[in-house]
Amino acid sequence: MQILSIVLAAGQGKRMKSKLYKVLHPVCGKPMIGHVMDVLENIKVSRTVVIVGHGAEAVSGYLGTRAEYVLQAQQLGTGHAVLQAKDLLGNEEGITIVICGDTPLVKEETLKKMIEVHQVRHAAATILTAKLEQPHGYGRIIRNDQDHVIKIVEQKDCTEAEQKVSEINAGTYLFNNRSLFQALQQVKNDNVQQEYYLPDVIGILREEGKLIIGFCTEETEEAIGVNDRVALAEAEGYMRERIVRKHMLNGVSCMDPTQTYIEKDVEIGADTVILPGCILRGNTKIGEDCLIGPYTEMNNVQVGNQVTVKQSVLQDATVGNESSIGPFAYLRPGAKLGKRVKIGDFVEIKNATIDDDSKVSHLSYVGDATLGKNVNFGCGAITVNYDGFNKQLTEVGDNAFVGSNANLIAPVKIGKGAYVVAGSTITDEVQADDMAIARQRQTNKPGYAEKLRNKIQAKKNTPK
Repeated sequence: MQILSIVLAAGQGKRMKSKLYKVLHPVCGKPMIGHVMDVLENIKVSRTVVIVGHGAEAVSGYLGTRAEYVLQAQQLGTGHAVLQAKDLLGNEEGITIVICGDTPLVKEETLKKMIEVHQVRHAAATILTAKLEQPHGYGRIIRNDQDHVIKIVEQKDCTEAEQKVSEINAGTYLFNNRSLFQALQQVKNDNVQQEYYLPDVIGILREEGKLIIGFCTEETEEAIGVNDRVALAEAEGYMRERIVRKHMLNGVSCMDPTQTYIEKDVEIGADTVILPGCILRGNTKIGEDCLIGPYTEMNNVQVGNQVTVKQSVLQDATVGNESSIGPFAYLRPGAKLGKRVKIGDFVEIKNATIDDDSKVSHLSYVGDATLGKNVNFGCGAITVNYDGFNKQLTEVGDNAFVGSNANLIAPVKIGKGAYVVAGSTITDEVQADDMAIARQRQTNKPGYAEKLRNKIQAKKNTPK
C-alpha cells in the first residue's frame, strides 16, 4: 500500500517574533521542515504535498522538487489546510500521514511503527500521542474500555476529569486517504475561532463506526511543536542529544556530550575522539582515528583518517590523512591539505593547496597559493597575494625551503628545491635549486645606541 504525506506549513508563526518563516528556523543546522522531509523520504513516502501560506516562496525555494505545493491563501484551521490537498491526493488509495512542519523531533522509527500498527489493526485513523506529567495546553486523548480513541478534547473544552488525563495529542496522524477527505468535507467551523479543525475528523470517523487508535510514543519530545524561541531551544537540545548519542553508538568517543555540538548531516568515523567545546556543522565528514578539539569549529570540512585538529577553525576545507592542525589555526574556504601536512599555531590558509609532507608550522599566512611536497614554510613567512585589485598566485615547488619572515610577492614562482633566505622579500621567480636573498645590507653604527637613548630621554623630559 502506498504511503502519502501532507505537511502543514502554512502558519506564519507570530510567536517566533522573527522575519524568518517559522518552519525554516534551524534545529541543529537544518530547517525544521527539512528534518520532517528527511523522515518522510526515509520511510519511502511516494508523494508529499506541503501546504504553504505565509512565506510560500521561501519554503518552496528551500525544498525545491522534494515536494508538491498547495497554497492555503486564508489560514482557516488545520482541517481547512489539509483539505487544500484534495485536488492532488483526493482520489489516491493508501495511507496518508498528516504532520506539521514545525515538529522536527518525530522519528522515522516511530512513523514506521505507526504505519505497521495502523495496517495490522485496520484502523481508519491512528494518532501519535504522548503522556506528559504536565499536559496543560494540549488536547487530551480520550479512550474507551477497549482502549480505542473516542475523541480529542482541547484544553479549553476539558471537563475536570478530562483535565487529569495525561495522554495528549502530538499532532501527527495516519488516515486512510479516501476516508480522510470524505470526513474533511463534513467538518464545521462552529467554534469561537470559526476555523476548521483536523481533530474533528476523528469524531466524524468514530460516528461512522470506524476504528480510531492512539500510538503512544515513549519519547515525549516527539510531541514538541515549535511555536516560539523557548520551544526552539528545547527542540535543539533534544536533537543535539540524539545526534551525539548516535555517533557514540557508532564508535565515536565524545568526552563531554553536553559540551559537543554536532549538526544533523555530519559524518564521523569509528574511534575518532571529539573533545569538549567542538562545533561540527554542515556537511562535515571526519574519518577514523582522529582527535578533534578541544574548542574546534568545522563547517563543510572533509577530514581524512588519523588527523589531529586542536583549537582551530576550519571552513570549506579538505584535510588529508595523518595531517595535524593547530592549535589556533584558521583554514578558510579552498584550503586543501595533502597527507601528513602540518599546520601549526596562528597559521591561516586560504584558497591554497598544500601537498604531502609539507609544513607551515607557525605564524604564517598562505593565500592563493600552491605548495608542493615536503615544503618547509618558515615562521612568519607570508604570501602577499593581493595587489589592491586582484588576488595573485604563488607557486612553491617540491622540497623548497622558505625561511622565516619571508614575503613572497605574488604572482611569483619558487622552483623545486629552491632556498629562500629568512627575511627576504621575493618579487622575481626563483629557479629550481637556487638560493634567493632579497634584503637590505645591514649597517652598524658604533656607539649610536647610547646617543639614541639619551635623545629619547631628553625628549621625554622637555616640558610641553
